[in-house]
Amino acid sequence: MNRMENLVIVDIGSNSARMSIYRIENDGYCVELKRSKSDSRLSEGMGKEKILQPVAINRTINALKSFKRIYSSMNNATVITIATAAVRQAENQKAFIRKVRKKVGLDVRVLSGREEAYYDYLGVVNKIKMNDYMVMDIGGASIELVRVQGKKRRDLISLPIGAVNISERFKLNNSVHAADLFNAQRFLKENIHRVPWLKKADHYQLVVLGGAARSLARINRSHQHFKNSDNLNGYHLNQRQVMGTYELLLRKNLHNRKEIHGLENERADIILGGLLPLITVIDEIDSRRIVFSEGGVREGLIAEYIKKHYRNY
Repeated sequence: MNRMENLVIVDIGSNSARMSIYRIENDGYCVELKRSKSDSRLSEGMGKEKILQPVAINRTINALKSFKRIYSSMNNATVITIATAAVRQAENQKAFIRKVRKKVGLDVRVLSGREEAYYDYLGVVNKIKMNDYMVMDIGGASIELVRVQGKKRRDLISLPIGAVNISERFKLNNSVHAADLFNAQRFLKENIHRVPWLKKADHYQLVVLGGAARSLARINRSHQHFKNSDNLNGYHLNQRQVMGTYELLLRKNLHNRKEIHGLENERADIILGGLLPLITVIDEIDSRRIVFSEGGVREGLIAEYIKKHYRNY
């Protein structure tokens, strides 16, 4: 390639839709120009039938239209659109993809669970200066786990449980009853315990991604009076701090959780369901250190794109 390229990645997630715009120079050097987010919550109300609901679909379409208004004026733009767990699991997946193509003009690539986990790994591996760790991406309708040893991926899996569907299924949105929390914990422990290679990650540090993880970091950073709570890469907490934060959130109802500094109002109703998988994995492998990364699926896609199209990079 002999001129600057703008790469646009549109990510249709289960809880939020996101857009990131990057400028790629001739030599493959990449810099982020802009990012946008909409709390479209596509997985809301899918239920056991796994049907994307009309209201959630329309919210998502409107978010994608707002993104298009931004990138459509850019020169030499390449747009990559992906969808993750909500669309992956949906019975009406094809109808949704057709509607996005018709209303917004985007061709959606639906990532498999293994692909999502793999791109998480690609997005993290060059941002985290550790050799052995486990990546955990907590999404709205799935979690991805990747065991990394010697900076190489050894095992990966995607589980169809996430912040939105756990919160809805076990009524964790507002004040939480002990029986509902117990049932949620039992459900998660049974599912996570079935991951065949998990014991190989005993005592590994956890590198966590996703909206619930970001909220956890921002809540703690606000208490520690960090000036910039948005730059989370490499920030870390210990097991005690994570458990303490979860207890704090659990003691409050929805209204009071919205007053916690660092927690977005739009995430207050799903934060308990979002962090419970993390609590479960910490307990399962006895992880003592939880590290936050700004890398993830979009960064993994960028790394793959540059490697493929910019050979000198």
